Amino acid sequence: MRYRKKPVEIEAFRLTDDPDRIAPEWFTRAVEDGKVCIDRSLLDGHMHVYGCTIMIPGGRVHAKVGDYIIRGVYGELYPCDPRIFCMTHEKVG
Repeated sequence: MRYRKKPVEIEAFRLTDDPDRIAPEWFTRAVEDGKVCIDRSLLDGHMHVYGCTIMIPGGRVHAKVGDYIIRGVYGELYPCDPRIFCMTHEKVG
């Protein structure tokens, strides 16, 4: 059998090395609530963001800078590789 994904609108943004500046409110709130941790390291005396860790019911998943962070229809967060995201999503409006 073959299936087609139903069209569902989601919210998403692309994770950058400056998530504090461009992240949507729902991502910032998830960081404040401890559901997302920004992964940072000290590089040449400066803090460097290299990704984030998202807490999910089954454990945790990691996203790297450049990945899309998706907010699903139930408010769940998960990362998506940019190549897959561009193949399966298109901008609305």
